[in-house]
Amino acid sequence: MARPRLSEATRDRLLKDGVASFLVQGYHGTGIKQVLDQAKVPKGSFYNYFRSKEDFGAAVIQHYAACFGEKMTNAMAGAPDPLTGLRSFFETLMEQFEASDYVGGCLIANLGGELEGSEICREALSSAFRDWRNATKDALREGQDLGLVRTDVDAGELADLLIEAWEGAVIRMKLERSLSPLRRVVARLIDDYFRPSEAL
Repeated sequence: MARPRLSEATRDRLLKDGVASFLVQGYHGTGIKQVLDQAKVPKGSFYNYFRSKEDFGAAVIQHYAACFGEKMTNAMAGAPDPLTGLRSFFETLMEQFEASDYVGGCLIANLGGELEGSEICREALSSAFRDWRNATKDALREGQDLGLVRTDVDAGELADLLIEAWEGAVIRMKLERSLSPLRRVVARLIDDYFRPSEAL
């Protein structure tokens, strides 16, 4: 029996709508039928693209991570230096949070606790987080080489501090419906703590 012809556009639409639904309702709160209806895809077609909801969940995380990485790459490419690029990247995220009325937040953090029992989804989340952390570390290390970032702390440790502080601030942003916690992270770390002492 011939395998049905698959459409990349349909798959991308399912993944995009999956991201939107998971951000607002979580993995367990999102039904496959809801995603299919939103994407205007017949129910029987879903299993041509994904083996299960768990497989779909991992693919949604990978799709989100790829889009996230592309935003960071674009921010860094258009910046005069790594710190300006990082600041631009986080400002882009803040603009998106504000445009969505602070609903959703970061999919990687949102699903981290919810999907700890799913090995395939946990691995996708771990990979997404690792890619973000490593890209941030590389930017900070380049900043160190240029004399823009303090060198007495390893770039990887600085990247961990920035991402962990950011994710905590995202939770507070959602509670307060304000970008102030996120702005504080950028100001206190990128514009202050990460700078060499002679640059302050």
